[in-house]
Amino acid sequence: MTYEVELRSLISKTQLTISDEQVAQLNQYVELLHKWNKAYNLTSVRDPYEMLVKHILDSLVVGEHLQGQRFIDVGTGPGLPGIPLAILFPEREFVLLDSLGKRITFLRQVVFQLKLKNVTPVQMRVENYPVEQPFDGVLSRAFASLQDMVNWCSHLIDDKGCFYALKGQYPAEEIELLPEKIKVTNSYPLNVPNLDGERHLIELKKQTS
Repeated sequence: MTYEVELRSLISKTQLTISDEQVAQLNQYVELLHKWNKAYNLTSVRDPYEMLVKHILDSLVVGEHLQGQRFIDVGTGPGLPGIPLAILFPEREFVLLDSLGKRITFLRQVVFQLKLKNVTPVQMRVENYPVEQPFDGVLSRAFASLQDMVNWCSHLIDDKGCFYALKGQYPAEEIELLPEKIKVTNSYPLNVPNLDGERHLIELKKQTS
């Protein structure tokens, strides 16, 4: 079954420019996620049409705010927001990190079937991930709190890189609890077509002084 018509309709309600090939890849990703979800329980969202809004568009609208070339998606689950963003930006690199083997098995299949050259799935706990070169950005969609994110992911970026946290409501209380050396540099309300409820992208950086 194809979801391309619905996907195009949702994309038309945004500022996104997406090619036919990218729409086909996003559709294929949803088909795979729906198929594998029955056995692997990768997401609580069962309806593929809901996936288009809650997973695909919810990930894609973050794209315009990202700066840099190399990103790591921490606690990626079934590849969110990493896979949609990697399809949107084929010239950028994405490491998708998760500690659960079944999720990484699924992601390797996605990478193979969609022929994604810019995605590297890795099964590992974030605190154990060895960094040879700092990333430009750390992405997180399902992390417990901003405080946990910056504590566990601090080694992944230097003071030039950014933490990008995808949140629902604006996390005022979590921001209050951040360490002094972490600064909120931007907060973007995200417009996700057909989604009930708020979405925000919180951008954080390390303080140099």
